[in-house]
Amino acid sequence: MTTIRDDLERRLAAIAADAGRPVFTLLYPEAARAAADAADARRRAGIALGPLDGAIVSIKDLFDVAGEPTTAGSALRRKAAPAAADAPVVARLRRAGAVIVGKTNMSEFAFSGLGLNPHWGTPGNAADPSRVPGGSSSGAGVSAATGTSDIAIGTDTGGSVRIPASLNGVVGFKPTARRVPLDGAFPLSPSLDSIGPLARTVAACAAADAVMAGEEPAPLRTASLAGLRVGVPRGILFTETDPAVAAAFEAALARLSAAGARVVDTSIEDLLARMTEATAAAPIAAVEAYEIHADWLDAEMAAFDPRVHARITRGRSMEAGTYIRMMRARAGLIRDCDTRLADLDVLALPATATPAPTIASVEADDAFNRTNLLMLRNTMVGNLFDLCGLSLPMPDLSLPAGLMLLARHGQDRRLLEIGAGVEAVLG
Repeated sequence: MTTIRDDLERRLAAIAADAGRPVFTLLYPEAARAAADAADARRRAGIALGPLDGAIVSIKDLFDVAGEPTTAGSALRRKAAPAAADAPVVARLRRAGAVIVGKTNMSEFAFSGLGLNPHWGTPGNAADPSRVPGGSSSGAGVSAATGTSDIAIGTDTGGSVRIPASLNGVVGFKPTARRVPLDGAFPLSPSLDSIGPLARTVAACAAADAVMAGEEPAPLRTASLAGLRVGVPRGILFTETDPAVAAAFEAALARLSAAGARVVDTSIEDLLARMTEATAAAPIAAVEAYEIHADWLDAEMAAFDPRVHARITRGRSMEAGTYIRMMRARAGLIRDCDTRLADLDVLALPATATPAPTIASVEADDAFNRTNLLMLRNTMVGNLFDLCGLSLPMPDLSLPAGLMLLARHGQDRRLLEIGAGVEAVLG
């Protein structure tokens, strides 16, 4: 019988053999070996701490680990004070028996949907290393897809779990905001940030989510799709969609319909327009990121990725009153969206409008900015309207892209059950 320690050594060897692809920024081989040995000892004694006991897990490079600086993908943070304690999610994973193998690469300060990083290097996409991995949880997506971790923990502020899941062909789950504690995770935008897993199955994501949320993990029920109410928000969210992605999406809908789901077009164009108007002065993420970085944004400008610095600087000019009005308007739109979705189980749309573009194609700033906005467009809806979201790989694509399901806030477990049903239908 293969031991967890043997499995870990195989993963560590695979990471070492692929050292030219900077998926990890830091490894914990000795701590991971100790955790694997402990899990093996429990297994021999017939004891299990739960579904994550012995699972090989990676964590995004913005979670505190006691005794080391939290770099958040930035050269600037290499000189930060060491963390005093593990982030709560890290501590919960350890208590659940997870074998934490290392920290994964990311976009600097989690502020990009493409996953490029000029400081640590860019991990190439799992399907094609010449293509972007998706961000900001870039290393997480590649690690989950290549099998160097069973579960990769990321964060999602505008799609940073679901985008790399979509582009690398794995499952990615964004929970309702504040379901999982954000303490000990370097913030981008506290109003939008959430912590979620990437893995090869919905069940693995559900187990990790339960542990991080402080719940007792339980076997995931697979929801029947018979009578499932699926809304498709056609309109602006379907513009500029790659033809292959569009065809795969329609084929996925046909499979859901054949399994008994009731698929209907559902317009949210008015809600999207009102949200665009409410946030016209500056993106929420930029405003909140500026407050976080204000003390060193100018003094340490040369240490930033210039593109990240430019996006953070967009939040500089917003006055407090404007920000408060913007957030009040958003709160009203969250309520209106919740009412709109009351007669549906999920919204369905492509997680990303395109598969992963090549890294070379986004070298110029104009191309980068245009592609980054398109990559974030669909997933951002889930963050702005405080929905929970799941990206599932769509079959029959030469390059991966995800089917995204969005559900009302607080419906996390129900969404995961639906996702398990959809996963079974899509194969």
